Amino acid sequence: MRTNTALEKIRGGTAAINGWLGLPDTIAAEAMANAGFDSLTIDMQHGMIDFDAALRMLTAISTTPTTPIVRVPWLDEGAVMKMLDAGAWGVICPMVNTAEQAKRFVAATRYAPLGNRSVGPLRAAMYAGAGYMDQANDQVLSLAMIETREAMDNLDAICSVEGLGGVYIGPADLSASLTGRVVRDTMDGEVGEAIRRVLERAKAHGIIAASHASSTGFARQMREMGFQLVTCANDFQILSSGAAQAVREMRAAG
Repeated sequence: MRTNTALEKIRGGTAAINGWLGLPDTIAAEAMANAGFDSLTIDMQHGMIDFDAALRMLTAISTTPTTPIVRVPWLDEGAVMKMLDAGAWGVICPMVNTAEQAKRFVAATRYAPLGNRSVGPLRAAMYAGAGYMDQANDQVLSLAMIETREAMDNLDAICSVEGLGGVYIGPADLSASLTGRVVRDTMDGEVGEAIRRVLERAKAHGIIAASHASSTGFARQMREMGFQLVTCANDFQILSSGAAQAVREMRAAG
């Protein structure tokens, strides 16, 4: 059976490098997968991606060893199960603020008796291969996003939820909730303290600590701190910055 390569890498003691997909395009997804990321996250929350586009992108990613992850729009158990059935090897759930919400999320990612995921994997079983039903509970990665003051207040309770794979810091929303303004790629002040606390509590509970970054420099810093999955690039950012750089170089040359 196909293994979750990102999860396998983390369990082996090496941080996984994650890329981010917000464009509803199969060629972009395939190109990013062929770049060598350990995992790619299809963003159905803020990206311009619906189910049909996500399904095609999952198919494109599966031509490589890259692990496909989906960020669902919200805590919707039906959406979580549907994306897993479509072939996601991991799910990131935004705005998980309480242990009860974390329990609902985890239950949707795991088959009975460990959860209430409905049986009918369809494409997932074809993608993963023989043994999917027996190993899915161990191979599917569930990451709850920590991005509010309420989530920080409930951090230990969330991290202690049985079966949760890890916590994923959403720096933009977390900084907005803590300070009233969006601050990215910083370890200063209350935001930095929160990031350090999430890492420390995740490690204390034996679950994965993951974080978003807007630059490879900050992603490397997160990895050096001990985060086990770091997002370092997204397709829209790469396209926009690459195009702008090309224009600047041409105009500078006259």
